[in-house]
Amino acid sequence: MNALKVTTLALALAAAFPVVAQAQSNKELLNELRALQKRVGELEQKLKAEEAKSAAAPTAAAAAPAAEPVQPGMTPDQQAEFNRIAVKAEALEDARDASGLRGLKISGYVDPTFIYNQRQDRAGFQFLNQVGDDGYNYDNGYFGMGQLDIQKEMDGGTKWRLTLQPNRGVGEVFSAGNIVAEASVSVPLTDLQTRFIAGQIPDWSGYEYLPGTQNKLITHNLLFDFTLPTAYTGAGLELTSGKWIVKGLLANMNASKKNSGNKAPVLAYRVDYAKGEFNGFGFAGVHGKAANFRADETDAAGDLVYPDDSGKDTALNLFELDGYFIRGDWTVQGQVSFGQQKKAAIYANADTGELQDARWWGLSGLAAYKFTPQLEGIMRADYINNSKNGGGLLGYTFSDGRNGIGPGFVYDDASGTWSEDPDSKGSNRYALTFGLGYAFNLNTVFKMEYRYDGSNKHVFENVKDGSYKKDNQLFGVATVVSF
Repeated sequence: MNALKVTTLALALAAAFPVVAQAQSNKELLNELRALQKRVGELEQKLKAEEAKSAAAPTAAAAAPAAEPVQPGMTPDQQAEFNRIAVKAEALEDARDASGLRGLKISGYVDPTFIYNQRQDRAGFQFLNQVGDDGYNYDNGYFGMGQLDIQKEMDGGTKWRLTLQPNRGVGEVFSAGNIVAEASVSVPLTDLQTRFIAGQIPDWSGYEYLPGTQNKLITHNLLFDFTLPTAYTGAGLELTSGKWIVKGLLANMNASKKNSGNKAPVLAYRVDYAKGEFNGFGFAGVHGKAANFRADETDAAGDLVYPDDSGKDTALNLFELDGYFIRGDWTVQGQVSFGQQKKAAIYANADTGELQDARWWGLSGLAAYKFTPQLEGIMRADYINNSKNGGGLLGYTFSDGRNGIGPGFVYDDASGTWSEDPDSKGSNRYALTFGLGYAFNLNTVFKMEYRYDGSNKHVFENVKDGSYKKDNQLFGVATVVSF
């Protein structure tokens, strides 16, 4: 410490302790100042050493590897375990992406079903029974099925879908043994709300659907079974704007390809509006040309009755409006449909012998109430007016005693036999259905149903004695298990 600092310190001490300073001799004061100087020097050296040590610390820290930062709330051991899991998760994600599993969703269901049909004198289980064995009828339609649905969304928003339904699916309508219900792609164009769609796509009309997981009852309503298309093969667009979804296709209806001589596709479209999460409406239509099975009728000798019309698609126009409303424990659904097909009526013109047009309209309504979160009661009512030209519905161009379609039959007391009603009007059909659904768990639903079908004519064949009745009864139970 230099002299100036010592002198300054001495003056400060003298000012702070004037009495002490005056009492001491100069010699004593000098000795104390020297001792103080020595002590200050020692402290100064110690301070310099600490400053040198601090200056060297950053260099040593830089030379050593940086410690892993510890997340707030974690101990170093917990942080190490967290890092190990993160590395493993990244490796699994890389393996998933390399295997093409990213964006992949696989789901499915089965619904083995037991059906009792009064007039058909039949009761038994139905599950994956082939269409070729018994056809498609309202008592064995799209239930008793098994489905595997595979969906994948790729980078960029493209969606791919393959749905398989052996024996009872959409594919069986196209060709025997075809298990493909849907094979479609959806490619975003300008944005994710504007999409190009193409492939084989099940029909989107009405408030009921093909899979049993999406329907409250076992059987379907009359409009679903007899007035709606099954599927389309074609291409089109899907547009989403706010609460609106619009989609349309140019396609072959109920066929994967056109037969020779037929070139015109149908225009199929669907528009949906979701007013809220629990209510909305939609409408769908099909306009164009489709197969006319009435024109392919043969006589007893196997010759075509209408050779000029055979094999030719005829003009078809279908339109339906549907809606839904859910409030608390209540669910209400409804549908109204109109349709006509040229030269597809059951009766030909009595004067000219030419084929006539088939026309129909129908209504369907469903109401369901949840007694408990698991138990739900359901009631459905259907009606089809089909009196025009002897009747005839989409794909049903003949008298059908199984489904109750056509002009019906009359009994001749003299001969004791039944014969087709000569009245040129078709039968009007209705059905009342009551059911229960019990959600056993998140993946299992038990269903029970009683259905009463009726008509204004004798159209239901009683296979026991060959007679025809105006009504029929059906009872069914089913177990729907999905994943």
